[in-house]
Amino acid sequence: MSEISVLFVCLGNICRSPTAHAVFQAMVDDRGLAQQVSVDSAGTGDWHLGHAPDRRTSAVASQRGYDMDQLRARLVEAGDFEQFDYIVAMDEENLANLKAMCPADYPGSLGLFLDYSVNPDYADISAVPDPYYGGDHGFTLVLDLVEDASAGLLDHIAAQL
Repeated sequence: MSEISVLFVCLGNICRSPTAHAVFQAMVDDRGLAQQVSVDSAGTGDWHLGHAPDRRTSAVASQRGYDMDQLRARLVEAGDFEQFDYIVAMDEENLANLKAMCPADYPGSLGLFLDYSVNPDYADISAVPDPYYGGDHGFTLVLDLVEDASAGLLDHIAAQL
């Protein structure tokens, strides 16, 4: 079977996209698809390159059993459009940045993460909000949204395998 690759993208790659990376990887592993689906995350901004995920992000993820210890922030690169089948943005701003970088002949899927949401309670939410400058509740909401959209995205990808 051919491998499908997924890249999650937010602004600094220390809150939302590493959360999606860790959650989606755990779901891929739980479904026994690790040999067929690869996962990574990156940011469109370079403020936190090489840094571990935000401690608040890691704490909330850890409470639900997700490990982010090995993740480090990196910047989206032109080569990502050659490597990844799915490039998934957390919000419209990051999607616009990705579209500006995207080659005209990119054969993959470039879109918003919450387009894969399956929970009707989140139907009015179009973007995973950036929790960085908010309170702890924002990190919990991010994790809730990410778990939901990850399940929908994985079902979508599994149907292709």
